[in-house]
Amino acid sequence: MPIPEELLARSVFASLGGVVEIGAVNFTGTWRLADVSVGDFLERRGKDLGRLMDGIQEVCRFGAPATAIAGELGYLWDHEVTPEFLLLWSAGLTGVPEPLEELAEPRVVQRMCRMGADLQLTQFLQALITAAICAEVEERAGAAHIAEILGIASDLVDASGRSSPETAFRMWRVAHLPGILRPDSEAPESGRAAFRAYDYEMERALVPAV
Repeated sequence: MPIPEELLARSVFASLGGVVEIGAVNFTGTWRLADVSVGDFLERRGKDLGRLMDGIQEVCRFGAPATAIAGELGYLWDHEVTPEFLLLWSAGLTGVPEPLEELAEPRVVQRMCRMGADLQLTQFLQALITAAICAEVEERAGAAHIAEILGIASDLVDASGRSSPETAFRMWRVAHLPGILRPDSEAPESGRAAFRAYDYEMERALVPAV
C-alpha cells in the first residue's frame, strides 16, 4: 500500500525541524536557551536552507500541498526553543531531571543537542530515502542528491564539524536497515531491493574507498 505523500513530507520536515532547532542552539556556543534566536540563525543560514529545500524538492518530488507542510509545522520560522522540545529531539535519552528546571542548564542542553543531532540526522536520512523510493527516483541520482542534502543538514545542525554525512549514513545503516531487510519485515521485496540499492549508492557517495 503506497505511503501517503503527506506522511512522507511530515517525516522529512519534522526531522528538519529538529535539525534547525538544535542548530540554532549550537550556534550560540553557550547552550543557554535565553541566547537562542531561531530567526537570527535562519537569516544567517538562509542560503543554505534554501539549497537544502531545493534538494528535498528534487529528490522527494513533493507536490505543493506536501511542500507547504514545511511552513505549517512552524520550525522554519522564528520561535522559542524549549528544553522540552530538545528532550523530544533527543528521544529523552538524558532522562528527566529532578528538579525539572535542571533540563535548561547548559551542560544538559549541550548533551541533548549532541544526542538530538545524531538522532535527527539519522531519521532525516531515513525519511529522505523512503520518500525518494516512493517517488521512484533512480538510486544513483537520488543518492547523489541526498548526500548533498545531508552535507548541508550536518553543517546546519553543528558547524563545528562534529556531525558529518558519512557518520549519519553509517548510523542510519545500523539503526534502520536491519529492520527493513530482516525476513519478517513488512517491506515488500521491491522495497527491500530499493533500500539495498540506496545503501550501496550512498556508500559509494559518502564513504571513502579503502
